Amino acid sequence: MLELGSYLGNVSEACRTLGYSRDTFYRVKKLYEEGGIEALQEVSRRKPNLRNRVPEATESAVVELALEYPAYGQVRASAKLAERGISISPAGVRCVWQRHELETMKKRLKALEAKSAKEGYVLTESQIQALERAKLEKEAHGEIETEHPGYLGAQDTFYVGTIKGIGRIYQQTFIDTYSRHAFCKLYNQKTPITAADLLNDRVLPFYEAEDIPILRILTDRGTEFCGNLERHEYELYLALNDIEHTKTKTKSPQTNGICERFNKTALDEFYRVELRKKIYSTLEQLQEDLDVWLDEYNNQRGNQGKRCEGRTPYETMKAGKAIVREKVIAA
Repeated sequence: MLELGSYLGNVSEACRTLGYSRDTFYRVKKLYEEGGIEALQEVSRRKPNLRNRVPEATESAVVELALEYPAYGQVRASAKLAERGISISPAGVRCVWQRHELETMKKRLKALEAKSAKEGYVLTESQIQALERAKLEKEAHGEIETEHPGYLGAQDTFYVGTIKGIGRIYQQTFIDTYSRHAFCKLYNQKTPITAADLLNDRVLPFYEAEDIPILRILTDRGTEFCGNLERHEYELYLALNDIEHTKTKTKSPQTNGICERFNKTALDEFYRVELRKKIYSTLEQLQEDLDVWLDEYNNQRGNQGKRCEGRTPYETMKAGKAIVREKVIAA
C-alpha cells in the first residue's frame, strides 16, 4: 500500500492537473484517513429513497394488476386499484412498473407470456384480447411471429416486366418465414389459378417430402389471393389442404415485407443481371435460369436472418424439424 504522504501528493497533483478544487483535495484526504483506499472507491449516488416507496402489499397489487390487465395505462390501473380499496396515484403506478420493468405494454405482455409458460397460467379473456391485438400490431409493422418451418409462409405476386416475344411476366413468390427458404414460378398473368399453381406444383410437394405441414399462409389483399370462399380458386385450394389464410392489414404494405425484400434481391441479383446477358424467347428459358439462382440462394449462400444466423435457408429448415416434431406432429 502506498504511504499516505506519497498518495496524497499524487492526489494533489491530479487535482491541480484536472482542475479540481482545494475542497475536493481535502475531502479525498479525509476519506483516505478514515477508510483507506476502499473509501475512495466511487459509490453510485443513485440510492433509492425507501421512505417514498409504497407498502409492499400495494406494490404487489400493482404488479399483479399489470399482468391481469396488460392493456391498461397507469391512469386506468390507478382507478382499477381504487375500486379494490388500494390508493395509489397514476405516477406511483408508473414508478412501481419501472422498478419491475413493466412500464410499457410490450414489456407487460412479455412478462405475461413468460408467466403463462412457466406456471401454466390460464389467461383471462381480456389478457387473450390484449395478446391478439399486440400480435396484429406486430404483423402490421413487419414483425412476423414464426415458431418453426411451415408455421407461416408468405406469398406475393411480383411484376417482373414485359419482354418482347414473351409479354408480361409475373413471379409468384413463396417464402417460409422461419427458414427463409424461397420458391418462385413465372407466369404470363396473375390469377387465383396461378397463385394456387405455385403451391400445388412447387411448395406443397417439397414440404410433404420433408414431412413438414404448412399451417398458415400470409398474403396481401390482391384479387389473386382473396375472394368468395366458395368460388375463389386460391381460397378453395387452401381450404382443401387445411391451410389457414391470413391477409395483410389494410393500408399496411410493410406487413408482407419479407416477400418484398426477397423480390428486391431477386430483381437486383438475377433479373437485372441475366436480362442484360442473355436474350430470352420463352418463359421456360427464364424459369430454368431462375431455378439455378434459387438453388444457390436456398442451398449454398448463408442467410443473416434472425434464425438462420449464417446458415443456408435449407440448413435452417432441417434444423427446425425437431421443433416441428415436438410442437405439431407429436400433438
